[in-house]
Amino acid sequence: MSKLLSDLVEALRCLPGVGGKSAQRMAFHLLERDRERGLRLARVLDEAMRQIGNCSRCRNFSETPVCALCSSSGRDRQVLCVVESPTDLAAIEQATGYRGQYFVLLGRLSPLDGLGPRELGLDLLVERLGEGEIEEMIIATNPTVEGEATAHYLAQLARAAGVKPTRLAHGVPLGGELEYVDRGTLAHAFGSRHAAD
Repeated sequence: MSKLLSDLVEALRCLPGVGGKSAQRMAFHLLERDRERGLRLARVLDEAMRQIGNCSRCRNFSETPVCALCSSSGRDRQVLCVVESPTDLAAIEQATGYRGQYFVLLGRLSPLDGLGPRELGLDLLVERLGEGEIEEMIIATNPTVEGEATAHYLAQLARAAGVKPTRLAHGVPLGGELEYVDRGTLAHAFGSRHAAD
């Protein structure tokens, strides 16, 4: 394989879930059958890497200093949802009717990975909580060990700022059958049970 082709295959391996064989297949496909779209991909990728940054208020991906969600007058400014990643924000936007504000951590507390409060932008979050507009902070971190530790830390920050912290419910999925739910999820759901309506 030529050096340039080898470099292309190696560059494609940076994508999640793409190993050597998949990267090689992609590279060969672009070179054999789709050079026009390959060139377009290269242009758009170059432009996106240079122009997409983070919103100064919520840290979501944005081409402008303040993103469209933060600058929208139609969003509820009294509720703030804290998520780990832009992917989580997109999932909430697509699946729910949530109309509040967001804050994107771009990770979760993980001392082993060098991710502490500063790397997650928690100083900016504390600043937003201190503005006095926010009444409820919805903590929507993932139910992993690091996600739970991050949620606990975030709840403390919210309480210190006089903001009510809430946590997304976890448990048995809608349409799921108990016998097929994993033990950890079932135990968490059982421990977090509430009064029936």
